[in-house]
Amino acid sequence: MRVYIDSNVPMYVAGAEHEHREPARRFLERVENREIQSCTSTEVLQEILCRYSGLARRDLGGRVYDLFVEACPEVLDVTLADLDRAKDLISRTANLSARGALHAAIMMNNEIEWIATFNREFDRIAGVRRVKLA
Repeated sequence: MRVYIDSNVPMYVAGAEHEHREPARRFLERVENREIQSCTSTEVLQEILCRYSGLARRDLGGRVYDLFVEACPEVLDVTLADLDRAKDLISRTANLSARGALHAAIMMNNEIEWIATFNREFDRIAGVRRVKLA
């Protein structure tokens, strides 16, 4: 099983105490130990940088970015085909965010069914299955 990892997983690990912190840490530990075949995308990395930049925590953002790239060996590029597919998903799925549509499109275009995320928005997208992080 190949799993696409969303930005909220490494950010919960790096963040303050939260109910999602420990499940995210355990999951990433399995990724680092190569028990789980994982990937992410340049869009996820951009989200990490954007979030920490907005919080005026560029130092932490850089560390989270570097550690996540080290842990997750495959980083997929975002293509025009991904954006085209995201546009289709937005038009067919009620209340789907552009961000969620883009992640789903990247997954679909790379034949990835599973996503590690705490975002329940992905439960509404046909062809995408969310890993239970508990």
